[in-house]
Amino acid sequence: MMPSSKKTANRREAGKNIWLGFTDEQAKIPSERAKYSYEILPTEDAVGQAMFDELIAYSKEKSGDIVIILLGGRGAQAMYKIINRLSQTGEIDGLLGRLHVFTQDALAPMRMNNGLSFVRDFERLLGERFFAKIKSFTPMMTETDDLEGELIKYLDKLEALGGIDIFFLGLGPEAEAASHLCYIKPDSGAKFNDIAGIIPISESILEHHINKFKVGGSAVSTADETECRNAKSILTLGPAAILGAKKIVQSIVDASTAPAKVPSFKRLIETELSSDEAERAAQCNENPGLWIRLHENVKAFILPDVLGK
Repeated sequence: MMPSSKKTANRREAGKNIWLGFTDEQAKIPSERAKYSYEILPTEDAVGQAMFDELIAYSKEKSGDIVIILLGGRGAQAMYKIINRLSQTGEIDGLLGRLHVFTQDALAPMRMNNGLSFVRDFERLLGERFFAKIKSFTPMMTETDDLEGELIKYLDKLEALGGIDIFFLGLGPEAEAASHLCYIKPDSGAKFNDIAGIIPISESILEHHINKFKVGGSAVSTADETECRNAKSILTLGPAAILGAKKIVQSIVDASTAPAKVPSFKRLIETELSSDEAERAAQCNENPGLWIRLHENVKAFILPDVLGK
């Protein structure tokens, strides 16, 4: 269950990072409850179909509304093409009418209609019919003087809807073969109880963000890129949101254009997580990609090039 505004009132600063989290400081970071495994598929289209199949399967297991967190960049683009195509017909209208759709991160300050914003990219990929048919769409607001206040409103809505059903995730490369989930950066001080954060932007994040949007086919003007490069903060969901989701569907498809993902993925799957809680927390702070290994219900799909093949 996601926290309400009363629970997220616990504001914590870790260096220049701001984290909003559960007030229960006694909660313990979980150990690895299920072995992390992944399925190797031959093409991005196959990965997209597998991700879509996970959504369909979940919709058959659960009645009522479904809350999903969209993945930006190339990881889920093949799935979005499938959903876009089917949205033009009535084939999945029953599913679409049950979906509450949220974004998982955002660069700020930035115009919501900037070509490098996740919102514009989702609109391009999923199409007008998708957004007309789903139950709700909630992005993280980036045109505001009160980023924290708007972020808490976003979290309140997630909590009111019963929390996250499916969290679609990727894996971002970092220095020294570390990795990030959402935009939880190494050594950003994120803890198990942190549901969301506002963190400073690094040059590596900006370059990765801009490159993956361009490679993915987004229309990016010079003005859009300039504004993006002047953004100061990243709004991101935190470990508590990831671990609180009922299911995680992860895709890693773009090692050919982001080769640093190869050593990052190798370190992700080969790291031995400590049995000591404090040491395990330190491992996840140093390499936030490891947070996914603490979730008990993960389906991961990758291409062979992520393994260096």
